[in-house]
Order: sequence, then structure tokens, then C-alpha cells
Amino acid sequence: MSMRALLSVSDKTGLVPFAQALAHRGVELLSTGGTARALRDAGLAVRDVAEVTGFPEMLDGRVKTLHPAVHGGLLARRDLPEHMAAIAAAGIAPIDLVVVNLYPFRQTAARAGVHPDEVIEQIDIGGPSMLRSAAKNFAAVYVVVDPADYARVLAALDGEGEAPALRRLLAEKVYAHTSGYDAAIAQWFAAQRGEPFPEQYPLAFTKQQALRYGENPQQRAAFYVEHPGAGLGALVQRGGKELSFNNLLDLEGALLAAEPFAGEAACAIIKHTTPCGVAVGADALEAYRKALACDPVSAFGSVIAFTVPVDEAAAEAVSALFVECIVAPAFSEGAVEILGRKKNLRVLEGTAGGTAAGMDYKRVRGGLLVQDRAPVAADPARWDVVTARTPTLQEGRDLRFAWKAVASVKSNAIVLARHGATIGIGAGQMSRVDASMLAVHKATAAGHPTAGAALGSDAFFPFRDGIDQAAAAGVSAIVQPGGSVRDAEVIEAANAHGIAMVFTGERLFRH
Repeated sequence: MSMRALLSVSDKTGLVPFAQALAHRGVELLSTGGTARALRDAGLAVRDVAEVTGFPEMLDGRVKTLHPAVHGGLLARRDLPEHMAAIAAAGIAPIDLVVVNLYPFRQTAARAGVHPDEVIEQIDIGGPSMLRSAAKNFAAVYVVVDPADYARVLAALDGEGEAPALRRLLAEKVYAHTSGYDAAIAQWFAAQRGEPFPEQYPLAFTKQQALRYGENPQQRAAFYVEHPGAGLGALVQRGGKELSFNNLLDLEGALLAAEPFAGEAACAIIKHTTPCGVAVGADALEAYRKALACDPVSAFGSVIAFTVPVDEAAAEAVSALFVECIVAPAFSEGAVEILGRKKNLRVLEGTAGGTAAGMDYKRVRGGLLVQDRAPVAADPARWDVVTARTPTLQEGRDLRFAWKAVASVKSNAIVLARHGATIGIGAGQMSRVDASMLAVHKATAAGHPTAGAALGSDAFFPFRDGIDQAAAAGVSAIVQPGGSVRDAEVIEAANAHGIAMVFTGERLFRH
């Protein structure tokens, strides 16, 4: 008896050549609906599933493959005579290969303004059922959800490679695929009722690439994305070595730091996921020079993000420094050539969306912490001036910049800023006064005068000592969330030093 293949796909990539190759090998083709039409239009002989089941499609196609003639042919164990006798008695022939990819639920649900009824119609029933039946009987049935596997299946049919191992792998891919499909449906239903934290939190990610190792060489690692082309997965590498685990972490930190300055020419320089320099300028070159000036020592081996295209002048400046990665919306061809002279420098082009919405995940032992993505920055119109002195126009600009910049710095976080650039950053300290001292130290070490600088703090000052430390350095204006039980004491200290201070009412911890 010749092999039989059932093909029913939404994504018809590579379908016709694959079906032609099957037919050339003597495989009988079964199909449904649009897939059958596509195959017939290509001149292939196709048998309708309705002919096999003896039952026509009904309910607008909702019921067509949910029938013993299909599932009996998929599930019957070839090594059990009683199974084979049972399907033979029922007039059911085995199905040896299933090619199914599911209705485009995610794509439909993501469309702006789509009606819920239209989304619900994209919940596939027969497809997952066939996939699961075929995958359960992988010992005898090939089941394909990914067009990229067509060539491997043809090779196995020709006796090349280990067919049993391939069938097992294809079955594994099926259950991962249907699990992700169900997760997307569950997430949509939760979103429809406005519930970001359902009782069960389904997650599904697709492997983007294998990584040589994790944070350290003894750790295995891989990079997964929410869906193909999501976030960092949308970036196109224009040059350099393969991305590492730590490169990807730092790229996320760099994009996080640059993101609040969208619409301006900005540059963020990142080490160990936290900025060592952030600045805006007239163009990419000026922004880079100002950001680098904040802490040129720490910038060695950094990851750099730009919010604007990189031209030859900016590329020449960056290539003078040892840099791990550079990411920008675009690069001129001249810039790619210049940066390409640094064989190890990874050059990433594009826009990695996905941070404005969605959820943020942090792994802990035995579980997962889930939260909203942090907002980019608070609206200055809601800020309160809490000191006797109001910030000057220039101080106001520096405070707005400092507040955007401090959002991406690890807590406890302090930034000193002047004229659209950080001049000192204190990150990841156990006390806020230490973070203030470190920011001042970094500024003076790089030759930046701190008198007249603005200071941004990601959380409130619990004591006045941080204010006194800032005043000793000559800081003239401070932006912080407020909310301490000692706010009155902190405000009194600012007034005593003649410092203008504003409260944002919003904390920006980044642990």
C-alpha cells in the first residue's frame, strides 16, 4: 500500500514543491479547502478529505477532519495487529504523513480594530487535533508544522538520515507549537476581560538562535523571542561576530536607556546593562562624544545605542574605541564599511520594538515575577516644585534630561547632568548617599565640574545626607520621586543650600 499524506495549511510557503515531490515518490495526497485548490491549480491529483470520511464539510468548515476515518488512520499503531484489524474492518486506511499549520490566530488578534468574532473564528480545532494525533503516533507518522522541515522529511523518505529520530523531533515540535498556540489564545481571552494576571500564566517563546554559552562559559544558553521578529529578534546584524548572551543583555540595556529620547539624536553607552554615559546632541556624532565624555574609562568594551542613523563621521568616532556592539535604526553604507574594519564589532540595524507594552518577567527560584513594563518617563507637567526656589529654564531642561536618563540606571541610582548629557553616574549602590558620592567621583574623575549640575534620583532620599552630599558638589537642582517620611527634612536641606527641587511622584527602581 502506498503512503498517504494529509495536507491542510494556512501558511502555503513551499507547499506546492513539497507536494509535487511527494507525488513524485508515489504518495497519495489528501487535502481540504484552500489547500486542495492550491494543489489542484498546480496540476496535482488530490483526494478531498470529505471523500475519505464520507461526510461533507459543515458549519462553515468548522467540522471537516474530526472523524474516525482521519484520526483512526493517524492513531492506529502499525505494530499492533488488533489496531490494524480494527481500522481495516472499518474501511479506514492509515495516514502516514500530516502537514498542518494552524489558522493565523496571532496575526488576526494583533490587527488594529479587529472584531472579537473574527479573532474567535481563527481558533483552529481540527488542525491541533490532527497534529496531536499524528504526533502521538510518531513511531509511524511524520507530522510537519514548519515548512523549513519539508526538505528533511523528503530526505528521510528517500532513506537518508535517521527517520525514527526525525519523527520524534517533529512530534516534539508539534507539542511545542500547539502549546504556544493555546497560550496565545488564553492570553487573548485574559486581555479581553482586562486581566493582565490570570490564574494560569501561559508563556510560549520561539528559539531565535543558539548561543555559545551563557553569562559564563560553563553555562548553556539560547535566545528565545515571543514570536519571530519580536524585539531584539527584529535587529539585522550587518557585521561582526555572533552575538553572545551578555551582548543581548547589554543591547536590551542600551535600547532601554536610549528609548526615552526617541525623537532626538541620542546615544547611550552601556556596561553590564547599566549606562556609563547618555547624551543628546545635534546629530549622532555629537551625542556620542557627549555620552563618551561622561565616563570614557568604563566605555571600553561597551554596547552603544543610537536613536538616529549612524553616518561615516559617527562610525569613525566609535571605531576608535573598543566596542562590543553598536545598534542604530540605520547605518550609511560608508558607516558599515568603517565599522566592518573592526572584525569583532557586532553591528545591529533596525528598531527593536516591544518595550512600550506587554509584560516584564523576572525569574526567581520556583517561579516567575510578572509586572507591567516600566513607563518611559513621567510627564513633567505633573511634577511639583517643593522648594522655595523654582528651577531656572536651563535647570528645568537638565532635570527633564536627568529624569529620563536615571530610569535605565541600576538602583540605587543617581545621575548628574548638564546640557543634555550625563556627567556622572552612580549605579547599583546599597545606599543612596553612596550612589551620590559615586556620581560625583565619576564626574570629577572625567574632568567635569559639578557646580550647577542637575541631579536625578530614581527613588526618594530617605535622609538629608544625600542632599548635603549633592550641595557639597555644587548641584543646583534635583529631581526625585518624593514620598519619604523625611521629605520635610529633605526639603528643608534643599532650601538651606538654595537648591531647587521637584517631586515627580513616580519611582524608577531598576533592580
